[in-house]
Amino acid sequence: MLLAVFTWLWTAVLGESGILDYSREMAKWLSSLFGGVTSGIGIGIVMKSGSNTGGTDIIAQIAARFTPMTLGTSLFIVDGSIIAVSAFLFGLENALYAIVVTYIMTAVIDKIVLSMGTNYAKTVFIISEEYMRIGEYIVNEMDRGATVLDAKGFYTRESRPMLMTVIPNQNIAELSRAVRSMDGKAFMIIHETFHVIGEGYTPIEKLSDTSDVTQL
Repeated sequence: MLLAVFTWLWTAVLGESGILDYSREMAKWLSSLFGGVTSGIGIGIVMKSGSNTGGTDIIAQIAARFTPMTLGTSLFIVDGSIIAVSAFLFGLENALYAIVVTYIMTAVIDKIVLSMGTNYAKTVFIISEEYMRIGEYIVNEMDRGATVLDAKGFYTRESRPMLMTVIPNQNIAELSRAVRSMDGKAFMIIHETFHVIGEGYTPIEKLSDTSDVTQL
């Protein structure tokens, strides 16, 4: 019902042809550009919360969880494969426009909404009395490593353990929810991490003596 009302209002205000005149070639490029950006923002927000839209992003989330690929990259591969297979039905030109939209959308997901300037992951420091439960969740449920550091409060002078872990961007929301459910008074610090070298990320054996890790 709401969709029907919205469609009626849209056509009443803008007409049947919509905002752009698609008899002009530039209109298609503008639609590809802004369609990719707006779709990327919307899907990225959904993915950042740990959810999905019920489409191909489910496959992308599974692929990103078990491979070093980002969500955007895995989504581009999935959607790009579908577009390539269906190109013979819709024509090569339309397929190329769809590839452009998909590329812009996945770039927005990675670079603007999820990554916020980083490429892989974030470093998380957690101070909590439930650090053992949280650490076990990180290791057993999220399949990530965790390190216990010795910390001391400046005013109280009390020693307390602090967890450090490196988590892929798409799993930050999951970790935050888990920590909140285990300890509502926990203290979390989330740092931007521009590159991670080691198991689960870029294998250290790939580095050469002259490697510039900022370019990996």
